[in-house]
Amino acid sequence: MSLIETIIDVPAEHERKVCGQFDCYLKKIERTLHVSMIARDGEIKIIGPDHAVKKAKSVFSTLIELSKRGEEVGEQNVDYALALSFEGKDEALLEIDKDIICRTINGKPVKPKTLGQKQYIDLIRKKMIVFGVGPAGTGKTYLGMSMAIQAFKNGEVNRIILTRPAIEAGEKLGFLPGDLQSKIDPYLRPLYDALYQIMGAESYLHNAEKGLIEVAPLAYMRGRTLDNAFIILDEAQNTTQAQMKMFLTRIGFGSKVIITGDQSQKDLPYGTVSGLDTALKILKNIDDIGICYFTSDDVVRHPLVQKIVKAYDEYEARGKGAKKPDRQAGRDGRNDSNHRV
Repeated sequence: MSLIETIIDVPAEHERKVCGQFDCYLKKIERTLHVSMIARDGEIKIIGPDHAVKKAKSVFSTLIELSKRGEEVGEQNVDYALALSFEGKDEALLEIDKDIICRTINGKPVKPKTLGQKQYIDLIRKKMIVFGVGPAGTGKTYLGMSMAIQAFKNGEVNRIILTRPAIEAGEKLGFLPGDLQSKIDPYLRPLYDALYQIMGAESYLHNAEKGLIEVAPLAYMRGRTLDNAFIILDEAQNTTQAQMKMFLTRIGFGSKVIITGDQSQKDLPYGTVSGLDTALKILKNIDDIGICYFTSDDVVRHPLVQKIVKAYDEYEARGKGAKKPDRQAGRDGRNDSNHRV
């Protein structure tokens, strides 16, 4: 097989970002694509088979463009750029990066980072109800919160309602100190964290006092009709069938709903069927309802999290995750039809 050689110009101010500390990103691309790369004097020389050199050049061009846009290039960007190059979607990462949803209180842009996240955001814009289903770290809740806050700021809805079932993972609420709200707050903490980061604590508290932003356990939704609101149900895998039906029938005119969950992390009592699993089967053919299935490729936390999710997926796929019936077994089920819509 004949080898070819090509050179990419890298502006000095971006060289460290795209090559990584001690050229770690450079070495990762070399190992993955089986090319040789030499960085010197603002240039990167790539040597290898024609198809591999073209992929490496495309990956580096993408990383350089991200750096020019002010992005902090990380290992996740490198991994995803490499993955897209194998799928022939080299330009997709740059297109995704253009879609800015909003900015945090510190001015940092919030935007999708993977094709799965982009599909999720597009579904939220088009559909009245959207299910975001997939493993931890895929941005289901955070991106949903970002869309809700932006819709609220734009006057598209009058209020934001955030809710999740107060199901304890191995501990009982009664053992926690304080009154009912103090016992429930730890279960809602991830929602508060996202609100504070995007809106700022002062803005959140001001709107919460006026009743425009509400963070409450799912049980508080019973008997209400939620009009002109952006509603997010988080950790939906821990709802029962009755709770999910109750929640879905609360939705009024002018509202938009996001339901997020991870089917592999249920904390329901053994033998209890998840309301999320049932809803996905019953509602999948309704036009104004969108379902987005995330995979480990959409994990945007530390790269190790992505490897952990993949390892568990492979373990379960080999059929070695089966256990004798016990309380824990009811927490490990996952829908085999995971795919993106």
